[in-house]
Amino acid sequence: MALKEYAVYKGENLICMGTIKECAVYMGVLPATVKFYTTATYKRRIEKRKNPRNYIVVVNLDDETQE
Repeated sequence: MALKEYAVYKGENLICMGTIKECAVYMGVLPATVKFYTTATYKRRIEKRKNPRNYIVVVNLDDETQE
């Protein structure tokens, strides 16, 4: 079974790419934090903020049903 690959962005800048664990190590956070960045709850929270373009977004590269 292949691990899922993710891309982490802050605004339009690419921070890192890899598995959740690899991204967490690179960013210095827990894997649960990176996984939370992929949830609909986090996306709703950043949409409510004044400038949502400057926040971290994690995109699943293996998900072919992305918008």
